[in-house]
Amino acid sequence: MAENAGSAIAEFYKGRSVLITGATGFMGKVLVEKLLFGCPDLNRIYVLIRSKRGLPPALRLEEMFKAPLFDRLRVGHPERFSKVTAVEGDVCLADLGVSASSRATLVTQVSVVFHCAASLRLEAGLKELVNANLEGTNRVLQLCSQLQHIKMMLHLSTAFCHVDVVEMEERVYSSDINPHDVINLTKWMDGQSMDQVTQRLISPHPNCYTYTKRLSETLVDQSRKQIPVAIARPSIVTPSIEEPMPGWVDNLNGPMGLLVGGGKGVIRTMHCRGELCAQVIPVDKAINAIISFVPTAVAIYDKNRNADTPVLNITQEGFVDPVTWSEVLDKGKSLCWNHPFEMMLWYPNGSIHSSYALHYLCALLFHWLPAYFIDILMLVFQQKTFMVRIQTRIQEGLRVLQYFTTKEWKFHNRNLHKLHKSMSGVDRAVFPIGAPADFQLETYLRDCILGARLYLMKENPATLPRQRWVIRGLYVLDRLVTMLFYLFIIRIIYNNSHYVQRFFNSSTTGAVSLTPFNTRIK
Repeated sequence: MAENAGSAIAEFYKGRSVLITGATGFMGKVLVEKLLFGCPDLNRIYVLIRSKRGLPPALRLEEMFKAPLFDRLRVGHPERFSKVTAVEGDVCLADLGVSASSRATLVTQVSVVFHCAASLRLEAGLKELVNANLEGTNRVLQLCSQLQHIKMMLHLSTAFCHVDVVEMEERVYSSDINPHDVINLTKWMDGQSMDQVTQRLISPHPNCYTYTKRLSETLVDQSRKQIPVAIARPSIVTPSIEEPMPGWVDNLNGPMGLLVGGGKGVIRTMHCRGELCAQVIPVDKAINAIISFVPTAVAIYDKNRNADTPVLNITQEGFVDPVTWSEVLDKGKSLCWNHPFEMMLWYPNGSIHSSYALHYLCALLFHWLPAYFIDILMLVFQQKTFMVRIQTRIQEGLRVLQYFTTKEWKFHNRNLHKLHKSMSGVDRAVFPIGAPADFQLETYLRDCILGARLYLMKENPATLPRQRWVIRGLYVLDRLVTMLFYLFIIRIIYNNSHYVQRFFNSSTTGAVSLTPFNTRIK
């Protein structure tokens, strides 16, 4: 195709068939879309999909293609959708739950595997995440060992898989723990016993997600002699910055949950060190890097089959000026004023606190007390309560996320810069990794807010003018309630402190005695 003429990366995928796990996830969808759009001569994409809510894999795939994400393909290249084939399976099942006939097809056709499937529930237990993330990776590796034309298995990890490593290099770190021992442990130990030992087992990790991703890397690295493997580690993945449209997102994970919760006035405080760099990467940049990395990793193995596992840290260092959490919050507040959400519970005016004690106090005053107040009103009017339940989920999400907003890491991404420099002008245009030349943080945050309104909350852009009037009213109400609250506190102190009363009385008397008109006042 003319738009991809001369692309070495597109040429690598020409005639190939690839397998993608996790294709229905946030990054998986963008990966499918970009492969179809950027690699038009790709032979076929097999996507591993499980049945869900009564929908078989084929129907789930059809529903996925209806998303706005695929608009440019639907308009310009609708015939390319026929290149995608749904394979019923689940990484949580033995042998991936793939039928014998489907497995036979994959064995003879697939040469590149993108393993993107993972459970992202940071609060989930160890048994669940070991099965999905660790054992699921092992099942994919077992399938890859059977593929007749395997050239590369790319494992999608996370930049935070080694939380105890302050400076993260682009290499696999050795582990004292055998991943297979952990898999076996979760099989024979009951849930209650597992919960009791989890914290000691996963230390120093704050949750089971990063722990299982760490062990998954070890598992992948152990397979490099039998299977050509590579590892990609994106930081916190955020909405698209350019492709296929600015601001596209389909989940409330991570920062997007904070954005929507804060924009609707539900989240009022967060434990965060504002001076730290916000380690985020737009999803389209991460996917372009992953697609571009595969040919490079294949070339490394072609040159030296005993090479170390190629690793790519997909982070923003060196591509844009560092952006702090304080900058994100300050600009985000301003943008929420001009692009407010519908159904706001209160005026969006949250803040971040480096002190956990201060954050806890603010959470008590501005999260829990209003939640209980609203639920009491619901009970009075004989309605179903909901706010305390929602606030409990929010606090659990904040507790997990705040680990990453109060600590600092440095991610070396020399391989990412080397990859970017090695790309031709055509490849840089088709698979851009770096930030746009005219990048502006405010513009990107605006697109994120508008994307969250449209794609997550399903809010019509036509309601923006009305919501701007609503947010002005909420601002006045917020100022009024704040003033009344402080007056109430002063009144309580005044009425219950004898010493404060004496102080105010003596101060008033002294002020009167000093005025030149005190005789008239008397």
